[in-house]
Amino acid sequence: QLQLVESGGRLVQAGGSLRLACAASEPTFSQYNVAWFRQASGKEREFLSAIHWNGAYTYYADSVKGRFTISRENDKNTVYLQMIRLKPDDTAVYYCGAFEPKGLKYSTSYYYNYEAYDYWGQGTQVTVSS
Repeated sequence: QLQLVESGGRLVQAGGSLRLACAASEPTFSQYNVAWFRQASGKEREFLSAIHWNGAYTYYADSVKGRFTISRENDKNTVYLQMIRLKPDDTAVYYCGAFEPKGLKYSTSYYYNYEAYDYWGQGTQVTVSS
């Protein structure tokens, strides 16, 4: 059973930067496609970014394109989300999710759907003050 642990969330001022990490319990994490979502209070879970198992492809929501960068280090079983120019609207709990593609290819829209992901972490709180 793959376990994911997010870290790096904290209180930051608007305009600041943070790097979130999603660490996995198993080295097989390198075989999983991984995404970051967030959920603000009273709102639905929102797709932010995804990365293929080998890092060859990345996807971004329009709302974070140019500000957020996803990356991974498979030898460390970790996926990162670098966030810059943070805004108060970025305040949310940030989650990473993972699914194993098993050799199959998926449409871009598939990655945007939180139901595609089989494993989730507990989340890390990001609060951006104005």
